[in-house]
Amino acid sequence: MASKRLRIVPLGGLGEIGKNMMSIEYGENILIVDSGIMFPENDMLGIDYIIPDYQYLRDKKDKVRGIVITHGHEDHTGAIRHVVEEIQAPIYATALTRGLLEVKLRRGGLLKDTKLHTVKAGGEAQIGPFRVEFFHVSHSIPDGVGLGITTPAGLIVHTGDFKFDHTPVDGWPTDFAKLAEFAGRGVLALLSDSTNADTPGWTPSESVIDAAFNDVFSKAKGRIIIGTFASLISRMAQVARATANHNRVMAFVGTSMVDNSKIARKLGYLDIPDELIVSLEQTLSMKPSRVVLMATGTQGEPSSILGRLSAGTNRQFDVQAGDTVVLSSHPIPGNEEMVHRTINRLFKRGADVIYDAIAPVHVSGHASQEEMKMMLQLVRPKHFIPIHGELRHLKQHAILAEEIGFDSNKIAVIENGTAIEFQDGKMQIGERFPGRYVFVDGSGVGDIGPSVLRERESLARDGFVLIHLQLDSDSGKLVGNPEIISRGFVFVRDSEELFEQAKNRIRSVAKSQQGKQLKTLMEKDLAKFFYSETKRKPMVFVFTSNGKLK
Repeated sequence: MASKRLRIVPLGGLGEIGKNMMSIEYGENILIVDSGIMFPENDMLGIDYIIPDYQYLRDKKDKVRGIVITHGHEDHTGAIRHVVEEIQAPIYATALTRGLLEVKLRRGGLLKDTKLHTVKAGGEAQIGPFRVEFFHVSHSIPDGVGLGITTPAGLIVHTGDFKFDHTPVDGWPTDFAKLAEFAGRGVLALLSDSTNADTPGWTPSESVIDAAFNDVFSKAKGRIIIGTFASLISRMAQVARATANHNRVMAFVGTSMVDNSKIARKLGYLDIPDELIVSLEQTLSMKPSRVVLMATGTQGEPSSILGRLSAGTNRQFDVQAGDTVVLSSHPIPGNEEMVHRTINRLFKRGADVIYDAIAPVHVSGHASQEEMKMMLQLVRPKHFIPIHGELRHLKQHAILAEEIGFDSNKIAVIENGTAIEFQDGKMQIGERFPGRYVFVDGSGVGDIGPSVLRERESLARDGFVLIHLQLDSDSGKLVGNPEIISRGFVFVRDSEELFEQAKNRIRSVAKSQQGKQLKTLMEKDLAKFFYSETKRKPMVFVFTSNGKLK
């Protein structure tokens, strides 16, 4: 009797940075790994974030035996509420990751009905036919794990996000011994983080940031505002140490930053003395030279704390001359323009801005090329699948594997939706399942598509023109003067002649054409007219109402 196939289908994170999610399927059983979000790109106007397209799982949700979350960053946890709304399966996560997940589930009213299991690095869980062993990996958040997944078809090793940091902030390096043990058993396939595949050498240790922070703190005369991700718990610990060393106090700003710091402190992952923490309200009446604030917004998000501070729209406090703002993160690919805009605006408001290009105030949590090679050599898999990265990262990771002797026929570079299947120890690329960006816009999930985004982009670029026509209910002829309303196109008071010409064209079209085609023809004619006169393409809408000839 032929053995069943093991199928791996990436639903997010392959061919992009973010929204990591993977389905591992054997027979009538599915294991999900991670459930993350991706931040919108510059041209995705109005979109809050993007989640994986898990349409593939909708008719298979009864087969899902569990959801394993590797660590607490948004690109691995942010979509959990949306997934759990449709797929009721137990969730497995380490203590800190579970705490961060609970906040998200509680906000969505889903915590009570969701089964959560706490796991530990070094422990294991039997989830359907999958025996999952959790091993610690160094990353930029504590309690991150990689996975050794023993399936009836063989052992799969999933690294999660990792780096080989010998002096990590939490004193807990990646578990080299477990990786070597996996190699001794024989690994069918390695799925390994590719985010920094184009970065030579080794990723610096998180500990180098301590010296950079001490330098910044020693020079700052006023308030220090540290911007970073709300889930970057290790950075909170480093800021707290620098704060104590320089006789300051610190406050967390923003709901996510406050909630995450409370959870991390409660669970013992963030050791900060009570006397070091004050409320934001308290800092507003203190000497600036004693204050440190930690906030979100290092990716230039307009609605974040730093985004609002740079625009002067933050309600509780403003940036003031003498403030030092530290952006402790790398821009996510695609966000560079927004980040640079935020930096420039902060400078304009009198702040001194320190960012990664001018001081080592951030290091990556991901392995660079030499660490990737070491992971491959430690695990010695039969097959290799690069994961977590844009296509250029996945390709480069594959090249690195070939450079150290891996057979190119045993490497699979794939994107979201493409299945990899294993049977009798052999790998083949299967069919590609349809997938798309699922946009979250306010309370709407998936109801915004590319056509709406194109319309938003057009409206943002050239504005719109509304034409109101009153037509005789009997004859269909134009009654009175057309009414023109314009927004985002031209300044009306400076364009009276343009709109008078437009009205003349409206009268001309209305004389020659009546009936159902009038609206369509008039919109096309006016669009051509406005472009010929202004070289702009506003969206043109014609509305009609019935009246009577006098």
